[in-house]
Amino acid sequence: METIKNAANYVSETVQGAGAQTSKTANKEVAKDSDASISTRANAAVDALGDKKDEHVHNTKADVHKEAAKH
Repeated sequence: METIKNAANYVSETVQGAGAQTSKTANKEVAKDSDASISTRANAAVDALGDKKDEHVHNTKADVHKEAAKH
């Protein structure tokens, strides 16, 4: 039963990590957009940094659950 729980958590964290990566990429594009206002670009850059942190956290948790599911 624990293996199933770890596998489900792995999938969940992987999906959340992918979502954070997608958001990070979109925010980076906004930050580079010369047609956007300075404040919009700055906010997007800050959001991209937060998304990068979230991506790392979710991917790390996914790796932990993946290893736990193997045992």
